[in-house]
Amino acid sequence: MNRRSGFEAVFLDPVGQSVQQRWADAAMTVGFEELPPVSAFPVIPGRRWGPGLWWSATTGQHVAAGSNAMRTQLMVLDRDPHVTGLAGRPVRVLWREERGRVRSWVPQLFARYRDGTGLLADCPSHPEAGGDRAVKAAEAVSAACEEIGWAYRRLAPLDDVLAANLKWLAGYRHPRNAGRPGLTPAVVEAFARPRPLIEGAEAVGDPIEVLPVVFHALWHGRVTADMEAPLHERVLVGPAGWSGPGPGMAGGAR
Repeated sequence: MNRRSGFEAVFLDPVGQSVQQRWADAAMTVGFEELPPVSAFPVIPGRRWGPGLWWSATTGQHVAAGSNAMRTQLMVLDRDPHVTGLAGRPVRVLWREERGRVRSWVPQLFARYRDGTGLLADCPSHPEAGGDRAVKAAEAVSAACEEIGWAYRRLAPLDDVLAANLKWLAGYRHPRNAGRPGLTPAVVEAFARPRPLIEGAEAVGDPIEVLPVVFHALWHGRVTADMEAPLHERVLVGPAGWSGPGPGMAGGAR
């Protein structure tokens, strides 16, 4: 199981039995995005946030999340239009060190992309999280992914403003927030040209009814705003693909 002879994968089959298979074979044949965690997320006493479930707008199913940092990264990937599947800890990667000792690592997160490739990722709360063992595991798992055309990343924590914006919009990710028939197209039309959020909502109808639809459309990329600036009623919102306000316009018109 060294890098010359290949890596191996351990995962649970549909009936919960542990399976060990050559890594390259498993990557080609196993839908990791459909599998449960190969091992439970640890519960660490004293932490304010423990393991839980994230409802994915991409798949319509729950994804196991082990930490607040992981939940934040799930939000990012769940909003990515190129992602088609997500899973928490679905596979353990095995390899053998030069001295013959078997090592293993369970990446926290798996994402499947539209082109069929995959991403294995860890979601550290800070760059040094996990220490030397995590660094060495990252090198090994990166090599395993590179062999098959996938990627491995240690996903950096988000800026506080971006994380807060995504958390707010995530509250409107469910299809129920699309509103009554015809409301989402009306919202998209209202922001065909950039304008302050509240003005576009009022142009469509009662903001109490329309604002959840605007936030739902922002989550799904039907309309766009600068996610690096705090969301508020005067933030500029524009059509899908709009790059945001230019210099001197940050925060929207007033």
